[in-house]
Amino acid sequence: MSKIKKLAGQTMWYGISSIAARFVNYLLTPYLTYKFSDTQYGEMSMVYAFIPFMNIIFTYGLETAFFRFANTNDKQTIYSTTSISIIVSTILLCFVLVGLKTPITTLLQINEHPDYFLYVAAIIALDALSSVPFAKLRQDGRPVKYALVRVGSILINIVCIYFFLSLCPKWLAENPAHWCASFFKPNWAVGYVLLANVVQSGVALLLLSKEFFGFQWKFDAALWKQMMWYGMPLIIAGFAGMINETFDRIMLGWWAPVSTVAAAKAEVGVYSACYKLSILITLAVQGFRMGAEPFFFNQSKETDAPKTYARVMKFFVITLCCMFLAVVLYLDIWKQFIRNPKMWVGLRVVPILLLANIFLGIYYNLNIWYKLGNKTIAGAYITLIGATITLTINYFFIPHFSYLACAWATFACYGSMMVISFLWGQKEYPIPYAWKKLVAYIIIVVVIFGIHQTIIYFYQPLWFSLVAGSILFFVFLKFILSAERREFQSLPIIGKFL
Repeated sequence: MSKIKKLAGQTMWYGISSIAARFVNYLLTPYLTYKFSDTQYGEMSMVYAFIPFMNIIFTYGLETAFFRFANTNDKQTIYSTTSISIIVSTILLCFVLVGLKTPITTLLQINEHPDYFLYVAAIIALDALSSVPFAKLRQDGRPVKYALVRVGSILINIVCIYFFLSLCPKWLAENPAHWCASFFKPNWAVGYVLLANVVQSGVALLLLSKEFFGFQWKFDAALWKQMMWYGMPLIIAGFAGMINETFDRIMLGWWAPVSTVAAAKAEVGVYSACYKLSILITLAVQGFRMGAEPFFFNQSKETDAPKTYARVMKFFVITLCCMFLAVVLYLDIWKQFIRNPKMWVGLRVVPILLLANIFLGIYYNLNIWYKLGNKTIAGAYITLIGATITLTINYFFIPHFSYLACAWATFACYGSMMVISFLWGQKEYPIPYAWKKLVAYIIIVVVIFGIHQTIIYFYQPLWFSLVAGSILFFVFLKFILSAERREFQSLPIIGKFL
């Protein structure tokens, strides 16, 4: 249990930073949906759907390779080789990216604002340069500094966005000759969000300067080749993963069943805003990934590692099930974070996306088998299958069902990846997952959601929906505590009450 407690502690700190990052986006959702039209919000979402693809290319799997080889090689050599590789490649890739400015701005439908692209390139480059120092903090078991840097830079992002989108317009309305008139552009709304992100990424790199400059100018070519062979399949896996995770916004902008580009961007805006309501699940998954990856590699040397992985999976799935109910049973409250009521029309995708992200979280937990076995190509195959499912469903059904097709494509993609990874992994690296029980828990929460929807269909006052949801949530918690009494009794705080 001490191993689980250690993972929980690290996950908490990594989760704080991830929660802060996602929660800022969540808090910005009501602010930006109030400040932006649905078309502007959709334009911003399409730009931010592109950035993760470039992040994958700019880091090309070296982050995970760093964790893998740091346990078997000299850490300073690993860090120096990784840092030099990332610095050189970032400079070269930036030239390539800027050279492709025109076709990319056309792809993202931001031809009216090609200047946005330079800020996008700066964000991508700064994030790539920060990736290795952040990885070093995780490898060294320093989650507190990791969280503080993440949170500190995020707070600066908030200040910058508020300055550009609220203070500057207010000052100019009061005094047209105000000093900010020399640079402020009223119609450049999305650009200011990107500029604030550039400042955030730059501050993060500055705060990591000690780690960033902690490498030595010693490059181990033989070791680098081994790391590249290990990490290259992760590029395919990561790129396919981004197709599954964010590319649906871009495809929706292309193929939405509407007649104008502005209307298509509005559809993207509705879908993106409602996607933010699956935040609790994505927070848990992101925090878990930050803490679990180095933890799993470190535990791989222990004889009881499979048993530890199985217990981690159980607690993880139970947590996700509780979060699923916390959103769907109180959706009438969560929707208030979207300050543009026109966007509420997309709320029906939220339960689908929550389940999809549960599947994704389980998949991330399962995929330890191919990382430990140096079979990262398996991850590439699995995510390529998922990407194929995503592209196929979206291609055929977006023109008919708009963003609802995107939600079901995400569900089908992550569900298939989870099942394939489980079946394949059990043959390569058997882990005693209590899979029947975990499947039952997921089915139970879906049934509870269905019961709640049926109840409020006949009687719809808000107070009644909240009371009914609270009762059903309590029933599930009572059931889980009874079914897993022994497990929870061994926990340091909850166990005292059991």
